[in-house]
Amino acid sequence: MKSFLVCCVLLWANLRRSNTQGSDPATVLNCCEGDILLLLDSSGSVANYEFSRLLLFAASLLRPFSLGRGHVRVGLLQVGTNPNLEFGLDVHNNQGSLQRAMQKVRQLQGDTNTDVALRVAQQLLKKTEDNVPKILLWLTDGVQPGDVDELMTELKAQGVYVLAVSTVHGNYQVLQRAVTPPLESHLYSVDIDNIEIITEDLREAIIEIIHADRLRVVHLTSNSAVLQWRPVLTKDSGYYELSYKTALQTSPETRRILTGDSRWVELTNLQPDTLYSAFLRPESNQRVFNTLSVNFTTLPDVLSPAVVTLTDSGPRQIRVSWGPLQPARVQRYIVEYGVIPSGPAITVVLQSQQNSTLLTGLKPATQYLVTVSAQYANGQQIAMSVKACTQEETALPALDDLQLTSVGNQEVNVAWQANQDGLKGYWLSWERGFPNIYPSPPASSAYLPPTSQGTRLTHLAPNSQVCVSPVYSSGRGDGICCPATESRQLDE
Repeated sequence: MKSFLVCCVLLWANLRRSNTQGSDPATVLNCCEGDILLLLDSSGSVANYEFSRLLLFAASLLRPFSLGRGHVRVGLLQVGTNPNLEFGLDVHNNQGSLQRAMQKVRQLQGDTNTDVALRVAQQLLKKTEDNVPKILLWLTDGVQPGDVDELMTELKAQGVYVLAVSTVHGNYQVLQRAVTPPLESHLYSVDIDNIEIITEDLREAIIEIIHADRLRVVHLTSNSAVLQWRPVLTKDSGYYELSYKTALQTSPETRRILTGDSRWVELTNLQPDTLYSAFLRPESNQRVFNTLSVNFTTLPDVLSPAVVTLTDSGPRQIRVSWGPLQPARVQRYIVEYGVIPSGPAITVVLQSQQNSTLLTGLKPATQYLVTVSAQYANGQQIAMSVKACTQEETALPALDDLQLTSVGNQEVNVAWQANQDGLKGYWLSWERGFPNIYPSPPASSAYLPPTSQGTRLTHLAPNSQVCVSPVYSSGRGDGICCPATESRQLDE
């Protein structure tokens, strides 16, 4: 009986080793083919314990997959002051090798320069095969992720699926914009001590992307949809037949023929808030492929202006902005504004490509009603109104002091000091005297840059007054005047 049990245990152990690519997962997933690049936050904002937990989580998440070409390839790129490629996509072709490499990873510390690392990620994923799905899995605490919006948009335009896992103190708004929809399966915010609870859900989301024979909706608007699939044909081996229609039985079906090297298509002129069904059939004389299908509902129609915002408020100006910008549908925008309750309305007409304007010449400390209207090509007009208040007009800083020193007949040195905050320059005025030429002394003036602290004036008229005023972007501050006939100093 004892020898029988020993044999059973040995047999189970041998079977387990033969099915695990040199490691010990309970199941190996041979279902999938694709590239997964881990973007791991290794900066100083991540605690060492948190970094270790993220590594363990990533290793556990990937453990069931078969690795290597034709299966799943995994790379690891660390984010720090400078990015560090721990290992590339072609390095590990079995789980034993990958798991050992994950255990040897050490934290970089330093700054969180995610944008620099993303440029490296773009190049790495651009060099991979075009006919396999690509995933960037961003593991981060989300602290100061940097300006990543444009780079993430470029990655998604390359066909890369962006998924993210953040600890609870992450910048959720940045992560929302970064990931590929849907957010509910591609973005996770979780406490680091409970991170293992998302392992199965995230793994299922990855499998759904890299599973063979899948038609997916990667972008939706109110009147368009982008479908993406894993190519099974080449340009010379066949073509795709695409068809789509609404759920209504009476609606017509639209058909399109796509080349064999296609991997995505954009459906346009769709109806808002409508359920559609799409079918993609690969046609080839080499073998028979299954027809792929997907159902999706377009977003509700949003007409501009749906949002009106006010910025750059001052005593005499306000900037008004609106959105969304719809130049293909809107002929022009009309902005009307007037004092509440009964001031005359002023109208500004703007082109359809413009979504903001600066309203000037307003009254300080006054409430205005601002209305933005969009005139559509079909004759429809949509308007939205907001209340805006200008700021109170505050006194500008005056000149601190002015000093005049006589240096000769009709000549003085002028020196001054002023508050430098917001200073744009100085305005000088005086009277010039030219005996036997002018019956009366002519006025003269000059504008000097803010770096000036003094100047020399010549040919001054007898008893001339020299005045200096500080100039700011919103107006001129109080100045000081001194008679040129005396050498004196005046302070305020």
